[in-house]
Formats: sequence, C-alpha cells, structure tokens
Amino acid sequence: MKLGWRLLLAFALVIGAAAFAVARVFVAGITPNVREVMEDGLVDTAHLLAEVATSDLAAMPAGGTLDGSALAHSIQAYRARSVNAPIWGVAKQSLDLRVYVTDRQGRVVFDSAEPSAVGQDYSRWRDVARTLSGQYGARATLQRPEDDRSSVLYVAAPVRHQGELLGVLTVAKPESTVAEFVQRTEDKMLWTGVGLLTLISAVGAVVTWRTVREVRRLRHYAQCVGDPACDASASLRPPALPGELGELARALERMRQRLAGRRQLERDVQGLKQQLQTPLKALADAARGLPEHPTRQAIVTQVEQLRQLTERLLALARLESQAGLTQPTPIDLLALSEQVLAGYFARLQQRHVQVVWQARETVQVPGDAAMLSMALSNLLLNAYQYAPAGSTLELGVSRQGPEAVWCVRDHGLGVSADVLPQLGQRFFALPNPLDDRQGNGLGLALVAQVAALHGGRWQAEPAAPGLRVRLILPRLNPSA
Repeated sequence: MKLGWRLLLAFALVIGAAAFAVARVFVAGITPNVREVMEDGLVDTAHLLAEVATSDLAAMPAGGTLDGSALAHSIQAYRARSVNAPIWGVAKQSLDLRVYVTDRQGRVVFDSAEPSAVGQDYSRWRDVARTLSGQYGARATLQRPEDDRSSVLYVAAPVRHQGELLGVLTVAKPESTVAEFVQRTEDKMLWTGVGLLTLISAVGAVVTWRTVREVRRLRHYAQCVGDPACDASASLRPPALPGELGELARALERMRQRLAGRRQLERDVQGLKQQLQTPLKALADAARGLPEHPTRQAIVTQVEQLRQLTERLLALARLESQAGLTQPTPIDLLALSEQVLAGYFARLQQRHVQVVWQARETVQVPGDAAMLSMALSNLLLNAYQYAPAGSTLELGVSRQGPEAVWCVRDHGLGVSADVLPQLGQRFFALPNPLDDRQGNGLGLALVAQVAALHGGRWQAEPAAPGLRVRLILPRLNPSA
C-alpha cells in the first residue's frame, strides 16, 4: 500500500474512532439528561398543586373522595383545554400530566386518569410510600412491561395543613411525550457529526495529498543523488520544502556534495595513478639498469612508495564512497589471517622475526574477503615495519561474546600516549626508528574504513614494549 493511502487510512481510522466515541457519549447522555430536566419540572408542578389541593383535602370527610372539589374541577378543565405550542420546531398538541391524590393511608381519593384509580391502595408505590415517610418520592414505571419506551415518570409532594400531613399529591408524565425532542436532538447530533467528519476527512485528504507530494519530490531528489548521471547535473537543486522535510532535503544536498567530492577524488586519484604509471615504470627500469649504489636503492624505494601511495589513495577513496557491504559472505577469520601471513613469510625470515600465536580460534564473520585481507595486510605490515630484527610478533584470533577479535602486537618502541589519538588519520605517520623511513599514513585509515563498513572498529594501545592493535568485528553466529 502506498504512503498516501496508508496516511489517509490511518487518519480516517483515528478520526472515525474518535468521532464515534464522542457521538456515543453524547447520544447516551441525551435521554438521561432529558429525564433529569423533566423530573425537575415535575417536582415544581407537584409542590404547586399540593398547595392548591390542601384546602380540599383538609375539608374532605373521612373515607371520602375529592370528586366535585375545586381541585377536581381545575384538573378536568386543564385536561379539556386545547393546545398547539411549537416548541423549538416540535408541535405540542396535547396535555399529558396525570394527577392523583392519596390520603394519609395511601388510598387514592382523586385520579385524573381514565380509568380512574380512586379507592385503590397506593401506599406501597414508591412515590407515595417514600413521601408518607417524609422522604422524596419518585418512581419510573413501565405501562407495558414489554416496551422499554412506555416508561412514565411519577413525582410526589406532601399535602400538609397546619403542619399535619394530610396525604400525597403525585404528578405523572409519560417519557414518550419528550421522545420527539430526544430524537430531534439525536438527529441533529448525527448530521452535525457527519458534517464534521466529512470536513475533517476533506482536510485530512488535502493534508495527506500535500505531504505525499512533498515526500515524492524529496524521493525524486534522493534518487537523483544516487544516480551519477542525474547527480552530475548542474541544475539539480534540493526541493524547497517546509519544516522537517526541508531540513532533510538540505541534509541530502550536503550529503550529495560530499559524495560528489569523494567521486571526484576517486576519479582524480585514478587519473593520477594512470599518469604516474608510465614514468614510474620507466624510473624503476632505469634504476634496475644502474650498478649497485645507494642512489639506485633510494630510487627503487621512492618509486615503490609512490606506487603504494597512489594504490592506497585509490583504495581509500573507493572505500569512503561505499555506504556499506553489498553482498557480505561468511569468512573464516583465522584462515584468512594465515593466508595473509603467508604473504609475509619471506620478509619475516629476512629479518628473523618470528610469529607467535596467542590465540587460534576458528571464528566466522560476515564481510568482504578482499577488504578484510587488505586491512589485515596493512596491520601486519605496520607491525612488521616497527618490529626490531630478531623480535616476535604476537597474533591472535579469538571470540569475545558476540564479537571476533583479531590482534597483533610488535615489540618495538611503541607509540606515546599523546600520539595515539592521531593514529588512523590520513597522512599522519611516525618515522620508523629502525631505518628513519616514514610511511604515508594511509594504512590505518584504510583499516578504520574497512572496520566501519563491516560494523566493527579498531583499537590501538601501548603494550610496553611495542604497540597492540585490535580489529573487532561482529561474529556471524554470536549465539554459537
């Protein structure tokens, strides 16, 4: 799935889930809130009518009813009234209050409903029972148990005369009378939510489209950075993007410039090598034709140093232009070490330098055999050049946790502590105290670059006497 669709889908899921949760909370709270407002109004009505009924209930004989009383006439007149009240878009065309009165024993003495409940015992109903006991009395009862929408809310108020409790007046109202208000509110919320969701989705689509467009521009530029033909174009410029994408574009531009510089350096070194090959070969051939003389040996030495310099510069430029290993393969580090060491056998015998293995563990590392061979060769050459005649070189290949450690130590004069941090820098080299010759300083730079490409590192430390250098690489199977 493309980036744009993933962003849009994620945006829609988050907004949709949030909208659904908010709508559910609001809708779930509408009916209880309407019931609370409805109950509050019924409390006021019940207490008002209780005051109206006081004189009639006080004058009623024991065992009598309120039929024919002023309250009865008023309630009958109320029920006979016609009404057409548009309330916020909803037409109210009926009066829905039911009023009944009980005496102090809970017997119904007046009821506005048809059929009437006069004479029935309501003393156990919650509204009457709690009011007679001096508490707030209210109940909600289903007229039809099978229909949840048939609930009727009853609110009672005590009828007192001169501090004496005469009875209870209850006002009842079906909740279905406000159902239309609830439905209208829910519909409004639904359509408002749909509108907001549509608007948010449109904004999300626009934001996603702009983001994807900017990312695509950045991707096109990044692809050009990796394409030598496109990268060489003078018109190639980073896209002008806002925020973090703009910072990333400028970082890519700086990387492109560094890569271009490295490629140019590689081309320059390659050209230098080609230009030097012919004169260097001519000098070497001429030197070999001269009689034995210190000058002849100096010429041969200098020609060889120039050849090594160009070779190492070209190798270093190539290594620095690589972002990583393309196809790493399993490499036996011990076998590779013995192979590289075999190439130095004649030199070691010439100066009577012996090799002593301190550790010979078989360990595999993922990497490039040619690169690692070059790194090991440079480390051995450095140790050999600084090892006194007749001394020993200590070698080791071992496992240390998830890492493989290759180590070489010479027994020369070593390196002072203040010089150690500069080892590995280009063209930094110390004169060899054995023959006063000075290297080009690129050997350890090559080692550092090879170690970095393999996800490893190299270390140098004084060994007293001599110098110990380690090449540390990740193992192929660290759990083995």
